[in-house]
Amino acid sequence: MNLAERLNRNAARRGSASTGKGKVKAVPGKKKTHAESQDHYFDVKTRIHGRLIDMIDLSLLDKLSETEMRVEIAKVAEGLLWEEFQNAPLNMAERKRMLSEIQDEVIGLGPLEPFIKDPTVNDILVNGHNQVYVERAGRLELTPARFKDDDHLRKIIDRIVSKVGRRIDESQPLCDARLLDGSRVNAVIPPLAIDGPSLSIRKFSKDPLEVADLIGFDSLTQGMAQLMEGIVRTQLNVLISGGTGSGKTTLLNCLSRNVPEEERIVTIEDAAELQLKQEHVVRLETRPANIEGKGEITMRDLVKNCLRMRPDRIIVGEVRSAEALDMLQAMNTGHDGSLTTIHANSPRDALMRLETMISMAGLNLSPVSMKRYISSAIDVIIQATRLVDGTRKVISISEVTGMEGEMITMQEIFAFEQTGVDGDGKVLGYHTARGIRPKFAEKLERMGCPFPTEMFNVSPLARKEARP
Repeated sequence: MNLAERLNRNAARRGSASTGKGKVKAVPGKKKTHAESQDHYFDVKTRIHGRLIDMIDLSLLDKLSETEMRVEIAKVAEGLLWEEFQNAPLNMAERKRMLSEIQDEVIGLGPLEPFIKDPTVNDILVNGHNQVYVERAGRLELTPARFKDDDHLRKIIDRIVSKVGRRIDESQPLCDARLLDGSRVNAVIPPLAIDGPSLSIRKFSKDPLEVADLIGFDSLTQGMAQLMEGIVRTQLNVLISGGTGSGKTTLLNCLSRNVPEEERIVTIEDAAELQLKQEHVVRLETRPANIEGKGEITMRDLVKNCLRMRPDRIIVGEVRSAEALDMLQAMNTGHDGSLTTIHANSPRDALMRLETMISMAGLNLSPVSMKRYISSAIDVIIQATRLVDGTRKVISISEVTGMEGEMITMQEIFAFEQTGVDGDGKVLGYHTARGIRPKFAEKLERMGCPFPTEMFNVSPLARKEARP
């Protein structure tokens, strides 16, 4: 007996008791409002979903691929749809929509599933059960999708976090997690979320962006890309700075492509989302405390542990707290070529944040000692920014040159000059070299990455033509 026959026999045996209950009957002469129709639609879908869960054995479905699962669920759901709507039948488009949504409820993320599969969607933002926004091409737009109620949204949140060994409840009402494809998830529930559960999903492409794509999007230039390749191959320590949604992780992924295959890489993240393509990679992920408040593994614990794992490169997804000290210690004690990201609005702000994070570690260091420690560890700061039109650009590549008195000194190698905004709100501007030869140019040449001097020749004519 195949799976479909077993499911149908199960449906006949356990569903007969409820046959005829809750059927949809047409009421002549009475027209429903759109809101009433939507509520009615959700009620029917929820009822069919509940009966479907009672009828089928989900353990059997786990043995199938997603396509096969959808086929088997559709076979059982078709009969239930006919029972529910025999007096008010659905047309083909409505039936197809209902079946698709029921399949998404059983094996996917319910109303969010179409956006998960849509490659044009970058972010999914759920503000309570009846408001779902998505971001396309840097612009937010409200969608017609919604959940039946807060309980429905909570079930989807629980499904997401449980798959990666996390939990969310009244004792721990916020959670960082990820989807199985690496997409970043943040969930907040009451009492912290006043208007109902909130869910934010930062999607990651199955085919990650490469440097060539960033050049095509005018996020950086060919010269900047060549310089960043040399920086990584020469094992300089790099700090990628930027605000939320500015493309720091994408840039970190692109830079990691230049790490030689023979090197051992250890990655450390709160929620694993980096997409490295090398073979020799060890991925570490933090763990929250259990329901008893025990068992937490922090970023700082992982950074300390990875130093015992013989890494050639350490890549920290993002430094947020006291782990910054351990990361800088690794950079200063033989682990050259380390990469990490930080939230900051400018390279100077990034250095100030690092000072604050070091002070969180509880060490009694003077401000000057902290600055000297930072200046000796960090070689290059790459600043990424999301502009007002939604585009993401690398707006600065700066070299940390050392200390001058009590100030960390830097020199900017590349920059983005904004010249204005056109009538459609699109930012106008150009990338330019500052005409400065960095101090690490000699190291690039020693390591077999010749420094391309010609890319730093700044042409006044090129600047003039770049202006609108």
